[in-house]
Amino acid sequence: MRAAGAELFADLTPYAVIGFVEVIKHLSVFQKAFRLVLEEIRRQKPSAIVLIDYPGFNLRLARRIKKDFPEVKIIYYISPQIWAWGKKRMALIKQVVDKMLVVFDFEEKLYRDNNVDVEFVGHPLTESVQARVDSRILGQAGFSPQDKIIALLPGSREGEVQRLLPAMLKSAQLLNRSMPEIRFALLKSPNISGGQITKIISACQNPPVRIIDPDMHDILSACSFAWVCSGTATLETAIRQVPMLIVYKTSFPTWFISRMLIKLPYIGLVNVVAGKQIVPELIQYKVRADNIVAITLEFFSSGKIEQTKKELAYLRRNLGTWEASKKAADSILRVITTE
Repeated sequence: MRAAGAELFADLTPYAVIGFVEVIKHLSVFQKAFRLVLEEIRRQKPSAIVLIDYPGFNLRLARRIKKDFPEVKIIYYISPQIWAWGKKRMALIKQVVDKMLVVFDFEEKLYRDNNVDVEFVGHPLTESVQARVDSRILGQAGFSPQDKIIALLPGSREGEVQRLLPAMLKSAQLLNRSMPEIRFALLKSPNISGGQITKIISACQNPPVRIIDPDMHDILSACSFAWVCSGTATLETAIRQVPMLIVYKTSFPTWFISRMLIKLPYIGLVNVVAGKQIVPELIQYKVRADNIVAITLEFFSSGKIEQTKKELAYLRRNLGTWEASKKAADSILRVITTE
């Protein structure tokens, strides 16, 4: 958004945390941003406000906006995951959201059945993710088109990387013993410092991985398999039709509470969108190198690689057209211009 010319009053990227305990630690930052947004609304008097994702913050903000500025239209882009956490938020959404723009087709029916004005616009990742990779990029990253590569995507938040990357690196070491022909590419998120990555790698006695900067992440399309932190990265991997293992680990209090609240048998977006488990998941205490290696070896020694690619190709077709952003923009304009 900054690159597109938007003025940022408060950048919450460094505080992009997940979990109950983690949010409490940064509560003062969120409260300050909350007040700042309300001040800017009062000063600028906008016709409409587009809230993007981040429901813990944005739904509270929407309720306050409707109370203080009832004339302002509220558009919510990228729905709160009410299908995972239950429908308790639906009543609030009906009260405060004028238009819900969803990126998964199954969400449209869910909102429509609850009398919320909704439109499925498609997922913006379908516009930006390239299904093929230029061989020159592979060469620049130190790989060749003939290499079998496993991608490591440990997350875009410091806590995720801290909890997941050591297990991934140990898995690379173990797998390298039985499959020395496999190469490993660690795809670093732009939100993660190189210092944190280097420190974790050094502690793991320099495992056989090559760090790939964000501007070369297209090499993911050339990978045979991936170990991916649960989140949007799983969809990016799926669009590229790369079979994967989804892993996730959070603080114990957050995991314990989430077990009681989450209403789905799996957490990976790929499986949620598919409506079934098409890629395996390892969650919390199951995130261990022996489990990661065992599942990976099973994929390479059976026909699961090709079967999963077919499943992912079908999934890709359910994420909408290549004009997701244009559809979202058109919908927002219609809300603004409709009296």
